[in-house]
Amino acid sequence: MRPLREVSPLLPPSAGVPVIRRLRAGLFSSPFNTLFTIVLGFALIRLVLAFAGWAVFDATFAGSARSACTGDGACWPFISTHLGQFMYGRFPLGERWRVDVALVLLIGTTVYVLAGSAKGRWSALATLFVLCPAVGALLLAGGMFGMASVPTEQWGGFTLNLVLSYCSIAGSIPVGILLALGRKSRLPLIRGVCVAIIEFFRGVPLITILFTTMFMLPFVLPEGVSVDKLFRAIVALIIFYAAYIAEVVRGGLQALPRGQFEATRSLGFGYWRTMGLVILPQALRLVLPGIVNVVIGMFKDSALVTIIGLFDLLGTVKQSLGNPEWLGLSTEGYLFVSLVFFAVCFAMSTYSQRIEGRIRQSRAGY
Repeated sequence: MRPLREVSPLLPPSAGVPVIRRLRAGLFSSPFNTLFTIVLGFALIRLVLAFAGWAVFDATFAGSARSACTGDGACWPFISTHLGQFMYGRFPLGERWRVDVALVLLIGTTVYVLAGSAKGRWSALATLFVLCPAVGALLLAGGMFGMASVPTEQWGGFTLNLVLSYCSIAGSIPVGILLALGRKSRLPLIRGVCVAIIEFFRGVPLITILFTTMFMLPFVLPEGVSVDKLFRAIVALIIFYAAYIAEVVRGGLQALPRGQFEATRSLGFGYWRTMGLVILPQALRLVLPGIVNVVIGMFKDSALVTIIGLFDLLGTVKQSLGNPEWLGLSTEGYLFVSLVFFAVCFAMSTYSQRIEGRIRQSRAGY
């Protein structure tokens, strides 16, 4: 029998390795890697310089009409001229302060919930998920307290994306948690129904759900009964993403040790008290990255409502590009949409990483 050869353990990479040495090992370790790095770097520099020339150096920034754009660069007056329409849609100009107030209320409450103390966290959550939707709907819809009524057909632009995202997030997370708990239920009927709902909506494209709620639902409703198009889109997004939230939460529930459940039983806790005070807080912390990932996908998919006749930010930009005066400026419009969505998604991702860091520090006892 051959003796086993001792192998020295691999040491972790040192954080003190000079930058030049790390670059040489990662980019210039062989002749092929060196050639590939040079070619790719040259192409990247050419691309960056070409984009900078089009977007900055040769671009037109001042003006209020297409005639002001005389160069070969970007025509940014298209964005500045339509900025109000991109943000508010066809919301009346004199009533746009209502959108701003609703947005400030939502952002302020969200920041307080995420950064506030644990003492008032539950009241803040109730405000975020109960009071904010009621006040926001009152401000946007109007018709009371002297505010003019604004139908949902006039809601649009980035405001509509925020409304769809907020309502979908506020609705899909509680529904997803209930579906996850139902899938782990000991009652066969409840477990079977939850499994069927989760697997069906995870296996059907969102486009299909949106078209079904838009065009098929009116056929099954009683005669003379109609449901608002925006409400139907919100319901479709809630049901669709609740299935994904349920699977994420179920992963967190399965990751908890069995001793947590047994400890609550020894203390005499009931099912809902166990889940609300012990199990779910730990499970949601474990799956926070997964929940944020679903939320980011939900925000980006809010742009899909443009195919069912709701003019969100993307739909408003496409509608503005149909104006004969601004034909041929699709690059500027779609680049603006991309930057707005990237900024919001990047902010959510960055803040979730900060929350994960604080959770790790609290577990380590720092």
